[in-house]
Amino acid sequence: MSDFFSLKDKVAVITGGTSGIGLEAAKRFLAAGAKVVISGRKDGTALADEIGASFEQVDVSSEESVKLLMEQAHGTYGKIDVIVNNAGANFGYNVLMDTDIVDFDKNFNINTKGVVFGIKHGVPLMNDGGSIINVSSAAGLQGVAYLAPYVASKWAVVGITRTAAVELGDRGIRVNVICTTSVNTPMANTPDGQPQLRMERKAVPLGRISEPEEVAALIHFLASTDCNFINGQAIAVDGGFTAGMSINAYNTLAAE
Repeated sequence: MSDFFSLKDKVAVITGGTSGIGLEAAKRFLAAGAKVVISGRKDGTALADEIGASFEQVDVSSEESVKLLMEQAHGTYGKIDVIVNNAGANFGYNVLMDTDIVDFDKNFNINTKGVVFGIKHGVPLMNDGGSIINVSSAAGLQGVAYLAPYVASKWAVVGITRTAAVELGDRGIRVNVICTTSVNTPMANTPDGQPQLRMERKAVPLGRISEPEEVAALIHFLASTDCNFINGQAIAVDGGFTAGMSINAYNTLAAE
């Protein structure tokens, strides 16, 4: 049996690990031999027990809460090898001129500060040669109408990732970020988000949104030591969306 992408004896901490991308990543990590701590805002103890992980209830917008998560994970397993800063949210669909500044605060508190806190308090407890995977968005690589607060918070994650990659390179700690289009999770499937999903299903060259398992596969890859020279990269999982619009969308627009 191949040992490619093995995570045997690694300890991984995953925020936002009770559903969607984080949960699928946890399942892959466990299958690859890792010990996994998942966290979420709501109690996920039963779910963690079911899949064979540990659970900590965490609010990633609270620095103290994230600090405690990392300390408890390290206290339980004696080390941390992998951190997945996955927890995220989206507040507010509106044109920029009509956006409430409070929506910027809400998005940054979770999407951006959550990543900062994960790095700040996880790295001192990490082994050299570890891996940090942040989850941003295709909205962190381009502008998206009606999503200015979310876009701004996700662009910031890309910048933080690249800065951390430079600063932590001398310890062999790799820091990368995944930039996805919409993923088939509860966060994407809200009433306000339906226009975005319809647009992507037409504009993405592969003609659909992604599944959480597809993003989790890349997280698993980046967590493994098989890719020890990948560092500071923003990798799109977007069905070709950032390459260009689908031929069907092009032809539709060209015919108008």
